[in-house]
Amino acid sequence: MDRTEELGRAPIGGLLLRFSLPAIVGMLVNAIYNVVDRLFIARGVGPLGLAGATVAFPVMLVLMAFGMLIGMGGSSLVSIRLGERRERDAERILGNAAGLMVIISLVIAGLGLAFLEPILRLFGASDTILPYAKSYTSIILAGSVFQGIGFGLNNFIRGEGNPKTAMVTMLIGAVLNIILDALFIFGFGWGVAGAALATVIAQAVSAAWVLAYYLSGKSHLKLRASDLTPRPEVFMPMLAIGAAPFAMQLASSVVNGLLNNQLQRYGGDDAVSAMGIIFSIITFIVMPIFGLNQGNQPIVGYNYGAKNFGRVRKAMFLAIGAASATVLSGFLAAQLAAPALTRIFAGGAPELVALASRALRIYTLGLPLIGFQIVSAGYFPASGKPREAMFLSLTRQVILLIPLLVILPLRFGLDGVWMSPPISDCLSAILTGIFFFRELRSLGDKKAAALAEATATA
Repeated sequence: MDRTEELGRAPIGGLLLRFSLPAIVGMLVNAIYNVVDRLFIARGVGPLGLAGATVAFPVMLVLMAFGMLIGMGGSSLVSIRLGERRERDAERILGNAAGLMVIISLVIAGLGLAFLEPILRLFGASDTILPYAKSYTSIILAGSVFQGIGFGLNNFIRGEGNPKTAMVTMLIGAVLNIILDALFIFGFGWGVAGAALATVIAQAVSAAWVLAYYLSGKSHLKLRASDLTPRPEVFMPMLAIGAAPFAMQLASSVVNGLLNNQLQRYGGDDAVSAMGIIFSIITFIVMPIFGLNQGNQPIVGYNYGAKNFGRVRKAMFLAIGAASATVLSGFLAAQLAAPALTRIFAGGAPELVALASRALRIYTLGLPLIGFQIVSAGYFPASGKPREAMFLSLTRQVILLIPLLVILPLRFGLDGVWMSPPISDCLSAILTGIFFFRELRSLGDKKAAALAEATATA
Protein backbone atom coordinates (compact mmCIF):
# COMPACT_ATOMS: atom_id res chain seq x y z
CA MET A 1 0.00 0.00 0.00
CA ASP A 2 1.36 3.47 -0.95
CA ARG A 3 2.31 5.43 2.18
CA THR A 4 0.00 8.29 1.16
CA GLU A 5 -2.94 5.92 0.60
CA GLU A 6 -2.36 4.45 4.08
CA LEU A 7 -3.77 7.69 5.46
CA GLY A 8 -7.18 6.61 4.21
CA ARG A 9 -7.01 2.87 4.92
CA ALA A 10 -4.73 1.93 7.84
CA PRO A 11 -6.16 1.72 11.40
CA ILE A 12 -6.45 5.20 12.92
CA GLY A 13 -4.75 4.34 16.22
CA GLY A 14 -1.67 2.95 14.52
CA LEU A 15 -1.57 5.84 12.05
CA LEU A 16 -1.80 8.43 14.79
CA LEU A 17 0.98 6.73 16.72
CA ARG A 18 3.17 6.37 13.63
CA PHE A 19 2.66 9.96 12.47
CA SER A 20 2.64 11.62 15.87
CA LEU A 21 5.51 9.78 17.55
CA PRO A 22 8.20 11.13 15.21
CA ALA A 23 6.73 14.63 15.49
CA ILE A 24 6.54 14.34 19.28
CA VAL A 25 10.12 13.09 19.48
CA GLY A 26 11.24 15.94 17.27
CA MET A 27 9.30 18.48 19.32
CA LEU A 28 10.64 17.04 22.58
CA VAL A 29 14.17 17.28 21.29
CA ASN A 30 13.49 20.89 20.33
CA ALA A 31 11.99 21.46 23.77
CA ILE A 32 15.10 19.97 25.35
CA TYR A 33 17.15 22.25 23.14
CA ASN A 34 15.16 25.29 24.33
CA VAL A 35 15.64 24.24 27.93
CA VAL A 36 19.37 23.59 27.44
CA ASP A 37 19.81 26.78 25.42
CA ARG A 38 18.31 28.94 28.16
CA LEU A 39 20.13 26.92 30.80
CA PHE A 40 23.47 27.50 29.07
CA ILE A 41 22.72 31.21 28.73
CA ALA A 42 21.60 31.46 32.38
CA ARG A 43 24.69 29.63 33.65
CA GLY A 44 27.21 30.94 31.12
CA VAL A 45 26.06 34.57 30.88
CA GLY A 46 23.73 35.15 33.84
CA PRO A 47 20.18 36.41 34.48
CA LEU A 48 20.62 39.43 32.20
CA GLY A 49 21.60 37.16 29.31
CA LEU A 50 18.52 35.04 29.97
CA ALA A 51 16.39 38.19 30.05
CA GLY A 52 17.93 39.32 26.75
CA ALA A 53 17.02 36.02 25.07
CA THR A 54 13.52 36.32 26.55
CA VAL A 55 13.07 39.79 25.06
CA ALA A 56 14.29 38.44 21.69
CA PHE A 57 11.70 35.66 21.80
CA PRO A 58 8.87 37.71 20.20
CA VAL A 59 11.10 38.32 17.17
CA MET A 60 11.62 34.58 16.83
CA LEU A 61 7.87 34.10 17.10
CA VAL A 62 7.41 36.43 14.11
CA LEU A 63 9.79 34.25 12.06
CA MET A 64 7.92 31.13 13.17
CA ALA A 65 4.61 32.79 12.32
CA PHE A 66 5.57 33.18 8.66
CA GLY A 67 6.92 29.63 8.62
CA MET A 68 3.52 28.44 9.86
CA LEU A 69 1.65 30.68 7.42
CA ILE A 70 3.32 28.98 4.48
CA GLY A 71 4.39 25.62 5.89
CA MET A 72 1.29 24.59 7.84
CA GLY A 73 -1.12 26.25 5.41
CA GLY A 74 0.54 24.64 2.43
CA SER A 75 0.94 21.21 3.99
CA SER A 76 -2.72 21.15 5.08
CA LEU A 77 -3.72 21.95 1.51
CA VAL A 78 -1.31 19.32 0.18
CA SER A 79 -2.87 16.63 2.39
CA ILE A 80 -6.35 17.58 1.15
CA ARG A 81 -5.19 17.54 -2.51
CA LEU A 82 -3.57 14.14 -2.06
CA GLY A 83 -6.83 12.84 -0.61
CA GLU A 84 -8.56 14.19 -3.72
CA ARG A 85 -5.94 12.47 -5.96
CA ARG A 86 -4.69 15.82 -7.33
CA GLU A 87 -0.94 15.23 -7.01
CA ARG A 88 0.21 17.77 -9.59
CA ASP A 89 -1.70 20.50 -7.77
CA ALA A 90 0.00 19.39 -4.54
CA GLU A 91 3.42 19.79 -6.20
CA ARG A 92 2.58 23.30 -7.37
CA ILE A 93 1.68 24.20 -3.79
CA LEU A 94 5.01 22.80 -2.55
CA GLY A 95 7.02 24.77 -5.12
CA ASN A 96 5.18 28.03 -4.49
CA ALA A 97 5.66 27.57 -0.75
CA ALA A 98 9.44 27.17 -1.16
CA GLY A 99 9.78 30.27 -3.32
CA LEU A 100 7.56 32.36 -1.08
CA MET A 101 9.42 31.21 2.02
CA VAL A 102 12.75 32.53 0.73
CA ILE A 103 11.30 35.89 -0.33
CA ILE A 104 9.50 36.53 2.95
CA SER A 105 12.49 35.47 5.09
CA LEU A 106 14.80 37.89 3.30
CA VAL A 107 12.31 40.77 3.65
CA ILE A 108 11.83 40.13 7.38
CA ALA A 109 15.58 39.94 7.96
CA GLY A 110 16.18 43.24 6.18
CA LEU A 111 13.43 45.11 8.02
CA GLY A 112 14.31 43.55 11.38
CA LEU A 113 18.00 44.48 11.17
CA ALA A 114 17.17 48.00 10.01
CA PHE A 115 14.88 48.69 12.98
CA LEU A 116 16.36 46.31 15.55
CA GLU A 117 16.78 48.61 18.56
CA PRO A 118 13.29 50.17 18.49
CA ILE A 119 11.78 46.71 17.98
CA LEU A 120 13.57 45.34 21.05
CA ARG A 121 12.61 48.41 23.08
CA LEU A 122 9.02 47.80 22.06
CA PHE A 123 9.30 44.20 23.27
CA GLY A 124 10.44 45.25 26.73
CA ALA A 125 14.23 45.61 26.61
CA SER A 126 15.61 47.85 29.36
CA ASP A 127 18.97 49.62 29.08
CA THR A 128 20.69 46.75 30.90
CA ILE A 129 19.04 44.03 28.82
CA LEU A 130 19.32 45.71 25.40
CA PRO A 131 22.96 44.82 24.56
CA TYR A 132 22.30 41.11 25.16
CA ALA A 133 19.04 41.20 23.18
CA LYS A 134 20.68 43.01 20.22
CA SER A 135 23.60 40.60 20.10
CA TYR A 136 21.28 37.59 20.07
CA THR A 137 18.56 38.87 17.74
CA SER A 138 20.78 40.34 15.01
CA ILE A 139 22.36 36.93 14.35
CA ILE A 140 19.00 35.15 14.41
CA LEU A 141 17.60 37.59 11.84
CA ALA A 142 20.65 37.31 9.58
CA GLY A 143 20.09 33.55 9.30
CA SER A 144 16.29 33.61 9.15
CA VAL A 145 16.13 32.21 5.60
CA PHE A 146 17.47 28.89 6.92
CA GLN A 147 14.68 28.68 9.49
CA GLY A 148 12.13 29.48 6.78
CA ILE A 149 13.30 26.62 4.56
CA GLY A 150 13.97 24.05 7.28
CA PHE A 151 10.94 24.71 9.47
CA GLY A 152 8.51 25.59 6.68
CA LEU A 153 9.22 22.81 4.18
CA ASN A 154 9.50 20.19 6.90
CA ASN A 155 5.72 20.45 7.29
CA PHE A 156 5.33 19.23 3.70
CA ILE A 157 7.44 16.13 4.38
CA ARG A 158 4.99 15.16 7.11
CA GLY A 159 2.00 16.22 5.01
CA GLU A 160 2.91 13.84 2.18
CA GLY A 161 3.05 10.90 4.58
CA ASN A 162 6.71 10.66 5.66
CA PRO A 163 6.83 11.59 9.37
CA LYS A 164 10.13 9.81 10.13
CA THR A 165 12.09 12.01 7.74
CA ALA A 166 10.39 15.08 9.24
CA MET A 167 11.47 13.89 12.68
CA VAL A 168 15.08 13.40 11.57
CA THR A 169 15.12 16.98 10.29
CA MET A 170 14.20 18.26 13.74
CA LEU A 171 16.59 15.89 15.49
CA ILE A 172 19.54 16.96 13.38
CA GLY A 173 18.91 20.64 14.06
CA ALA A 174 18.23 20.31 17.77
CA VAL A 175 21.13 17.97 18.61
CA LEU A 176 23.61 20.06 16.62
CA ASN A 177 22.26 23.19 18.32
CA ILE A 178 22.87 21.77 21.79
CA ILE A 179 26.41 20.69 20.93
CA LEU A 180 27.30 24.05 19.40
CA ASP A 181 25.70 25.91 22.32
CA ALA A 182 28.05 24.22 24.76
CA LEU A 183 31.06 24.81 22.50
CA PHE A 184 30.34 28.46 21.71
CA ILE A 185 29.16 29.59 25.17
CA PHE A 186 31.46 27.65 27.48
CA GLY A 187 34.31 26.69 25.15
CA PHE A 188 34.78 29.93 23.21
CA GLY A 189 33.09 32.32 25.67
CA TRP A 190 30.92 33.93 22.99
CA GLY A 191 27.93 34.45 25.31
CA VAL A 192 24.48 35.09 23.85
CA ALA A 193 26.01 35.69 20.40
CA GLY A 194 27.37 32.13 20.54
CA ALA A 195 23.92 30.79 21.40
CA ALA A 196 22.40 32.62 18.43
CA LEU A 197 25.16 31.49 16.07
CA ALA A 198 24.64 27.88 17.18
CA THR A 199 20.94 28.22 16.35
CA VAL A 200 21.60 29.63 12.86
CA ILE A 201 24.16 26.96 11.96
CA ALA A 202 21.81 24.20 13.13
CA GLN A 203 18.97 25.70 11.09
CA ALA A 204 21.19 25.87 8.01
CA VAL A 205 22.01 22.17 8.33
CA SER A 206 18.30 21.32 8.76
CA ALA A 207 17.45 23.38 5.66
CA ALA A 208 20.11 21.53 3.65
CA TRP A 209 18.67 18.20 4.83
CA VAL A 210 15.13 19.16 3.75
CA LEU A 211 16.29 20.34 0.32
CA ALA A 212 18.35 17.18 -0.14
CA TYR A 213 15.24 15.10 0.56
CA TYR A 214 13.25 16.85 -2.15
CA LEU A 215 16.06 16.99 -4.69
CA SER A 216 17.26 13.40 -4.24
CA GLY A 217 14.15 11.74 -5.71
CA LYS A 218 13.13 10.12 -2.39
CA SER A 219 10.08 12.33 -1.87
CA HIS A 220 6.55 11.50 -3.00
CA LEU A 221 6.07 15.07 -4.25
CA LYS A 222 8.68 16.67 -6.50
CA LEU A 223 10.14 20.13 -5.95
CA ARG A 224 10.29 21.55 -9.47
CA ALA A 225 12.06 24.76 -10.54
CA SER A 226 9.05 25.70 -12.67
CA ASP A 227 6.86 25.79 -9.54
CA LEU A 228 9.12 28.07 -7.45
CA THR A 229 7.75 31.34 -8.85
CA PRO A 230 4.85 32.32 -6.59
CA ARG A 231 1.50 32.47 -8.40
CA PRO A 232 -1.52 34.01 -6.63
CA GLU A 233 -3.93 31.32 -7.79
CA VAL A 234 -1.69 28.71 -6.12
CA PHE A 235 -0.49 30.41 -2.95
CA MET A 236 -3.60 32.41 -1.96
CA PRO A 237 -5.62 29.32 -0.86
CA MET A 238 -2.50 28.15 1.00
CA LEU A 239 -2.20 31.48 2.82
CA ALA A 240 -5.92 31.42 3.65
CA ILE A 241 -5.54 28.10 5.48
CA GLY A 242 -2.23 29.07 7.08
CA ALA A 243 -3.65 32.39 8.27
CA ALA A 244 -4.92 30.86 11.52
CA PRO A 245 -1.60 29.47 12.84
CA PHE A 246 0.09 32.58 11.42
CA ALA A 247 -2.25 34.86 13.33
CA MET A 248 -1.73 32.79 16.47
CA GLN A 249 2.06 33.06 16.30
CA LEU A 250 2.02 36.72 15.28
CA ALA A 251 -0.36 37.46 18.12
CA SER A 252 1.97 35.50 20.41
CA SER A 253 4.73 37.90 19.43
CA VAL A 254 2.57 40.93 20.24
CA VAL A 255 1.43 39.33 23.49
CA ASN A 256 4.98 38.44 24.49
CA GLY A 257 6.03 42.02 23.84
CA LEU A 258 3.18 43.30 26.01
CA LEU A 259 3.94 40.62 28.59
CA ASN A 260 7.60 41.67 28.80
CA ASN A 261 6.61 45.31 29.17
CA GLN A 262 4.15 44.50 31.96
CA LEU A 263 6.73 42.30 33.67
CA GLN A 264 9.28 45.09 33.45
CA ARG A 265 6.75 47.59 34.83
CA TYR A 266 5.53 45.51 37.78
CA GLY A 267 8.55 43.31 38.54
CA GLY A 268 11.68 44.62 36.81
CA ASP A 269 14.46 42.58 35.18
CA ASP A 270 14.00 39.69 37.65
CA ALA A 271 10.41 39.20 36.48
CA VAL A 272 11.58 39.08 32.84
CA SER A 273 14.22 36.50 33.82
CA ALA A 274 11.53 34.48 35.65
CA MET A 275 9.43 34.54 32.48
CA GLY A 276 12.38 33.07 30.58
CA ILE A 277 12.46 30.19 33.05
CA ILE A 278 8.70 29.64 32.74
CA PHE A 279 8.90 29.66 28.93
CA SER A 280 11.48 26.89 29.03
CA ILE A 281 9.41 24.69 31.33
CA ILE A 282 6.10 25.35 29.54
CA THR A 283 7.75 24.64 26.18
CA PHE A 284 8.83 21.23 27.40
CA ILE A 285 5.27 20.42 28.50
CA VAL A 286 3.39 21.79 25.49
CA MET A 287 5.72 20.89 22.59
CA PRO A 288 4.60 17.22 22.57
CA ILE A 289 1.03 18.47 22.06
CA PHE A 290 2.09 20.42 19.00
CA GLY A 291 3.85 17.29 17.77
CA LEU A 292 0.68 15.26 18.29
CA ASN A 293 -1.30 17.94 16.48
CA GLN A 294 1.15 17.89 13.58
CA GLY A 295 0.92 14.11 13.35
CA ASN A 296 -2.86 14.27 13.36
CA GLN A 297 -3.06 16.96 10.66
CA PRO A 298 -2.30 14.84 7.56
CA ILE A 299 -4.66 12.10 8.81
CA VAL A 300 -7.51 14.56 9.25
CA GLY A 301 -6.73 16.46 6.05
CA TYR A 302 -6.43 13.39 3.84
CA ASN A 303 -9.58 11.71 5.15
CA TYR A 304 -11.56 14.92 5.05
CA GLY A 305 -10.57 15.36 1.40
CA ALA A 306 -11.48 11.72 0.73
CA LYS A 307 -14.84 12.15 2.58
CA ASN A 308 -13.95 9.49 5.17
CA PHE A 309 -15.63 11.49 7.94
CA GLY A 310 -15.85 8.62 10.40
CA ARG A 311 -12.06 8.33 10.35
CA VAL A 312 -11.78 12.09 10.89
CA ARG A 313 -13.88 11.87 14.09
CA LYS A 314 -11.92 8.92 15.42
CA ALA A 315 -8.57 10.59 14.77
CA MET A 316 -9.71 13.75 16.55
CA PHE A 317 -10.96 11.94 19.67
CA LEU A 318 -7.82 9.82 19.97
CA ALA A 319 -5.59 12.86 19.60
CA ILE A 320 -7.58 14.88 22.14
CA GLY A 321 -7.38 12.06 24.69
CA ALA A 322 -3.63 11.68 24.30
CA ALA A 323 -3.07 15.44 24.45
CA SER A 324 -5.17 15.85 27.59
CA ALA A 325 -3.31 13.08 29.42
CA THR A 326 0.01 14.68 28.52
CA VAL A 327 -0.79 18.18 29.73
CA LEU A 328 -2.35 16.86 32.92
CA SER A 329 0.96 15.19 33.77
CA GLY A 330 2.78 18.43 33.05
CA PHE A 331 0.37 20.38 35.22
CA LEU A 332 0.95 18.08 38.18
CA ALA A 333 4.73 18.30 37.76
CA ALA A 334 4.64 22.11 37.62
CA GLN A 335 2.45 22.38 40.71
CA LEU A 336 4.28 19.82 42.84
CA ALA A 337 7.90 20.46 41.82
CA ALA A 338 8.00 24.16 40.94
CA PRO A 339 11.01 25.07 43.17
CA ALA A 340 13.07 22.14 41.91
CA LEU A 341 12.29 22.96 38.28
CA THR A 342 13.04 26.67 38.55
CA ARG A 343 16.22 26.10 40.58
CA ILE A 344 17.75 24.37 37.54
CA PHE A 345 17.86 27.75 35.78
CA ALA A 346 18.10 30.20 38.66
CA GLY A 347 20.93 28.32 40.39
CA GLY A 348 22.16 30.21 43.43
CA ALA A 349 19.64 33.06 43.23
CA PRO A 350 17.07 32.19 45.91
CA GLU A 351 14.95 35.30 45.30
CA LEU A 352 14.64 34.42 41.60
CA VAL A 353 13.75 30.81 42.52
CA ALA A 354 10.98 32.01 44.85
CA LEU A 355 9.62 34.45 42.26
CA ALA A 356 9.72 31.97 39.37
CA SER A 357 8.20 29.14 41.45
CA ARG A 358 5.18 31.19 42.45
CA ALA A 359 4.78 32.45 38.89
CA LEU A 360 5.02 28.93 37.44
CA ARG A 361 2.27 27.61 39.70
CA ILE A 362 -0.08 30.43 38.70
CA TYR A 363 0.86 30.40 35.01
CA THR A 364 0.13 26.67 34.60
CA LEU A 365 -3.36 26.65 36.14
CA GLY A 366 -4.96 26.44 32.68
CA LEU A 367 -2.76 23.58 31.46
CA PRO A 368 -5.31 20.75 31.90
CA LEU A 369 -7.48 22.29 29.14
CA ILE A 370 -4.68 23.23 26.75
CA GLY A 371 -4.42 19.79 25.13
CA PHE A 372 -8.09 19.84 24.16
CA GLN A 373 -7.86 23.44 22.94
CA ILE A 374 -4.79 22.96 20.73
CA VAL A 375 -5.93 19.73 19.07
CA SER A 376 -9.55 20.84 18.62
CA ALA A 377 -8.49 24.16 17.12
CA GLY A 378 -6.07 22.25 14.88
CA TYR A 379 -9.00 20.48 13.23
CA PHE A 380 -10.12 23.62 11.41
CA PRO A 381 -6.98 24.40 9.36
CA ALA A 382 -6.49 20.66 8.72
CA SER A 383 -9.97 20.43 7.18
CA GLY A 384 -9.61 23.62 5.15
CA LYS A 385 -11.67 25.98 7.36
CA PRO A 386 -9.48 29.06 7.74
CA ARG A 387 -12.10 31.49 9.05
CA GLU A 388 -13.03 29.40 12.09
CA ALA A 389 -9.37 28.64 12.78
CA MET A 390 -8.47 32.33 12.52
CA PHE A 391 -11.24 33.39 14.89
CA LEU A 392 -10.34 30.80 17.54
CA SER A 393 -6.66 31.69 17.35
CA LEU A 394 -7.29 35.42 17.68
CA THR A 395 -9.74 34.86 20.52
CA ARG A 396 -7.13 33.14 22.66
CA GLN A 397 -4.16 35.34 21.83
CA VAL A 398 -5.71 38.75 21.25
CA ILE A 399 -9.37 39.21 22.13
CA LEU A 400 -9.05 37.61 25.57
CA LEU A 401 -5.40 37.71 26.60
CA ILE A 402 -4.41 41.28 25.75
CA PRO A 403 -7.24 42.91 27.77
CA LEU A 404 -6.47 40.59 30.67
CA LEU A 405 -2.78 41.56 30.60
CA VAL A 406 -3.78 45.22 30.74
CA ILE A 407 -6.59 45.04 33.31
CA LEU A 408 -5.58 42.36 35.86
CA PRO A 409 -2.22 43.90 36.87
CA LEU A 410 -4.04 47.11 37.80
CA ARG A 411 -5.79 45.15 40.56
CA PHE A 412 -3.34 42.35 41.39
CA GLY A 413 0.05 43.78 40.38
CA LEU A 414 2.63 41.26 39.19
CA ASP A 415 0.32 38.34 40.08
CA GLY A 416 -2.17 39.78 37.61
CA VAL A 417 0.40 39.32 34.84
CA TRP A 418 0.90 35.67 35.78
CA MET A 419 -2.88 35.09 36.07
CA SER A 420 -3.80 36.39 32.61
CA PRO A 421 -2.63 33.44 30.41
CA PRO A 422 -4.41 30.66 32.35
CA ILE A 423 -7.68 32.61 32.46
CA SER A 424 -7.42 33.22 28.71
CA ASP A 425 -6.63 29.52 28.12
CA CYS A 426 -9.69 28.35 30.03
CA LEU A 427 -12.07 30.76 28.30
CA SER A 428 -10.68 29.95 24.85
CA ALA A 429 -10.95 26.19 25.51
CA ILE A 430 -14.67 26.64 26.26
CA LEU A 431 -15.18 28.65 23.07
CA THR A 432 -13.16 26.18 20.97
CA GLY A 433 -15.27 23.34 22.39
CA ILE A 434 -18.48 25.04 21.22
CA PHE A 435 -17.14 25.35 17.68
CA PHE A 436 -15.61 21.88 17.63
CA PHE A 437 -18.64 19.94 18.83
CA ARG A 438 -20.86 21.85 16.43
CA GLU A 439 -18.49 20.77 13.65
CA LEU A 440 -18.69 17.14 14.83
CA ARG A 441 -22.46 17.22 14.36
CA SER A 442 -22.04 18.49 10.81
CA LEU A 443 -19.49 15.73 10.15
CA GLY A 444 -22.20 13.20 10.98
CA ASP A 445 -24.47 14.80 8.39
CA LYS A 446 -21.69 14.80 5.79
CA LYS A 447 -20.95 11.14 6.48
CA ALA A 448 -24.60 10.23 5.91
CA ALA A 449 -24.64 12.25 2.67
CA ALA A 450 -21.45 10.60 1.45
CA LEU A 451 -22.90 7.12 2.14
CA ALA A 452 -26.11 8.04 0.30
CA GLU A 453 -24.11 9.28 -2.67
CA ALA A 454 -21.99 6.11 -2.74
CA THR A 455 -25.12 3.94 -2.59
CA ALA A 456 -26.79 5.87 -5.40
CA THR A 457 -23.66 5.57 -7.56
CA ALA A 458 -23.43 1.84 -6.93
